[in-house]
Amino acid sequence: MLEPSRRTQAGRRRFAAGAGALLAASAVAGCATMWRPALEPQAHVPVFDAATVASGERLAALGNCAACHTADPARPYAGGVGVATPFGTVYSTNITPAADTGIGRYSEAAFTRALREGVARDGHLLYPAFPYDHYTRLTQDDIRALYAYFMTRPPLDAPAHPNDLRFPFNFRPLVGVWNTLYLKREPWMPDPRRSAAWNRGAYVADALAHCSACHSPRTRLGGEDRMRFLDGGEAEDWYAPSLNANSPSPLPWTHEQLVAYLRTGIAPEHAVAGGPMQGVVENLGRADPADVDALATWLHSYLQQAPARATNAARPGALPAPAAADPDQLKQGYDVYAGACARCHEAGRAATSGTALPLQQAVALYDPDPRSLLHIVRDGIAPPGGAPARWMPAFAGILDDGQAAALAAYLRRYGAARPAWPDLEDSVRKARQP
Repeated sequence: MLEPSRRTQAGRRRFAAGAGALLAASAVAGCATMWRPALEPQAHVPVFDAATVASGERLAALGNCAACHTADPARPYAGGVGVATPFGTVYSTNITPAADTGIGRYSEAAFTRALREGVARDGHLLYPAFPYDHYTRLTQDDIRALYAYFMTRPPLDAPAHPNDLRFPFNFRPLVGVWNTLYLKREPWMPDPRRSAAWNRGAYVADALAHCSACHSPRTRLGGEDRMRFLDGGEAEDWYAPSLNANSPSPLPWTHEQLVAYLRTGIAPEHAVAGGPMQGVVENLGRADPADVDALATWLHSYLQQAPARATNAARPGALPAPAAADPDQLKQGYDVYAGACARCHEAGRAATSGTALPLQQAVALYDPDPRSLLHIVRDGIAPPGGAPARWMPAFAGILDDGQAAALAAYLRRYGAARPAWPDLEDSVRKARQP
């Protein structure tokens, strides 16, 4: 019988051998998916009926396609949007029917393969910043409708912008290994225990809107952590709050509030949409209202799992001055708040302009990290495209780093009554970096 130390060493060797075999098997399986054949180009864009095109337009709004594929509003779907990832920046491509620089030569089969497998018509692998790991669960009817919509957009000549990825992530065939780990080519299946509205919302959220792509944490390789579904993630350096029992929302959401927020970006007792969520809301406003209602039904089933928490949100009003024994930073933060924030945020939100949400109800104060609050303070909130909507001025040119950190520290303590954010000054410095 082996001595304990020898048994431990033998176990470690067996573990290392097993891990090595698993890694090798994953690499072999990944290599098998690296090289895909090119599909024949189509000579002419097909003719589509108006109903199919209209359905595709509504589906594209649910999928938020314009937000990622439109850098210039005057050139919709021509691509060029930089998507920041931990591995570098990936630029979206032209999905108009331009023959040479867009998808004009894509057949429906090639378009389907791109959405289901992440493979371009010429056979190269697409980077998973394009959420084909969600689109793989689309029905063929929905893929056909999306194809009809994009192939009937005005063709725009827009060559692909080179990606800016660090080595070895700029070696595109490695995406095959990622696909082996994270691409599950399984059709979406309804839950027979749930209502038709919930199941429609679940399909919209998963296969089209890909909500968990932002609202779930990521692994070190950039795949979704399926063990922490909707447990909070990030998008464009904004914190995307958890949408499950860990939601930081200071007040519970009703179904009606969720419908209003998803369609307009604002709901009673909740913060206005900001950052990347603005584009999502802008697109959902053009989607089928029944689909947005179903999405709210699905989302509410997760958010209502959040336990009731003691917060200041139920008692909105003027925020107090710090106590005499508080650190100077909190006193400085109160001075900034009183001079820059109180006039709007203590007026009480109403339908008219010049008023804002009481900050005790602002979810950014309750987030586990301060990124979203710092972006809001620094960059403000401006309606997309200059449309009439809620607006907040940017304070980047008014507040220095010390003042921004002091304001965040004060709001966290006296607005949310939560423990101080760690490394707040470092977060402020990162927030002002381009």
